[in-house]
Amino acid sequence: MPRATRPPRLLHRVPRTAGAVRTYALVVLLGVCGIAILELVREQTGTPGFFVGLGLALLPVAPLVAAFRWVGRAAPHPWAQVAFCFGWGACAAALIAILANSFATQWIAAATADPSYGDQLGSVAIAPVVEESAKAAALLLVFLFGRRRFSGPSDGFVMAGFTATGFAFTENILYLGNAFDEDVENGTGVLNSVTAATFFVRGIMSPFAHPLFTVATGLGFGAAALAVRRTRRIGLPLLGLASAMGLHALWNSSSELGESGFYVVYGCVMVPVFGLLVWLAVWIRRRRLRAVAGELAVYAAAGWLGPAEVPALVSMPARSLARALARSTGGRPAGRAVALYEADAAALALLRHRARSGGPDREPDFAGRERELLRRLWLRRATAGPALSRAAVLEELLPPCFDPLGPTGPLGSPDGRLDRPFSGPALGLVPGPRRSGPVPSAMTAGPP
Repeated sequence: MPRATRPPRLLHRVPRTAGAVRTYALVVLLGVCGIAILELVREQTGTPGFFVGLGLALLPVAPLVAAFRWVGRAAPHPWAQVAFCFGWGACAAALIAILANSFATQWIAAATADPSYGDQLGSVAIAPVVEESAKAAALLLVFLFGRRRFSGPSDGFVMAGFTATGFAFTENILYLGNAFDEDVENGTGVLNSVTAATFFVRGIMSPFAHPLFTVATGLGFGAAALAVRRTRRIGLPLLGLASAMGLHALWNSSSELGESGFYVVYGCVMVPVFGLLVWLAVWIRRRRLRAVAGELAVYAAAGWLGPAEVPALVSMPARSLARALARSTGGRPAGRAVALYEADAAALALLRHRARSGGPDREPDFAGRERELLRRLWLRRATAGPALSRAAVLEELLPPCFDPLGPTGPLGSPDGRLDRPFSGPALGLVPGPRRSGPVPSAMTAGPP
């Protein structure tokens, strides 16, 4: 019987002190900004208007969050990172925007002695620049300090979407709360109220407006993550940010184009761009799943994954089913282990894909990061491997003649049970496929 080996040790252990300090600092910053922006909004809307706006503003959040989570499910992001992006948009970016927009509008009105001109210029020229820059700051922070999770356009798409959704949530509280106060003062009925009209425009017709703008910035950062040249890493995010500002300015100017201006911009610009965004989201998701499938097949051939695990890992229904199967037999810890296994497998595949496409310059620490991810897969495979193999069978992802258990079970045990640790492959060096340069690998042909 083959002997069990200890899991491979990490080549380097990254100090966590700096990361912990940054995390605590960001939590405190977002908390302070959240308290400040809520108090500012409540002062402007009044307490009843604030709660009405809060309740109505929550309604579009769930569909938007679900949509962006769907795009990113091929390689799930940590919830802490997603929560940071949403919190930055809802708290920090919204606070910056409300303070800067108010100051700029008042300054222009005082300089020109024309309040209406100040409001118009602030809406068309100042607000798009301030708001898109404030939202882009979250993407810049993730790009600088979380590069391991910022691997391409898909990551930029998702994180920009969550940031913009948080920003739109806070902004909707302000607009809807003010509309409710106006209706209370005028005694307007519900059906003819400004609140209903505002919710229809912002919550039903255009809940995607802010995400659509900021996704342009996210795609710029995502393209920069794949770039090797320094000029592209700087220029692509700036190009995306300029595009976001332009779209935002065009949308805000629609109210200045006459009675039909809003409908013209909405029908001729926003709807087609939204359709392009949906198509791009589907294409990005499919492209990422194809990349995961191709790279995981290499690791399966090397013995790190079971042959039935790869089709399950690139099928979202099979992933969900595997987690459910694990929870039904091992409880929530088993389901969590399978979820982490799926996320690490996707991260490993994308790591190798980036290194194979861009060479050592793009992933200089490829070997250490690959070894770390392989170790984490090794530790959870006893739980995740059978669940994924079973899910692949139930989802009919395997050929009819394929036996996922093989002659000796999924991990080499005679009856297919998990009664001993997985004997992982010993570490060696096998050159990976290459385009721009060799890709070092910790893989061998299979378990000892």
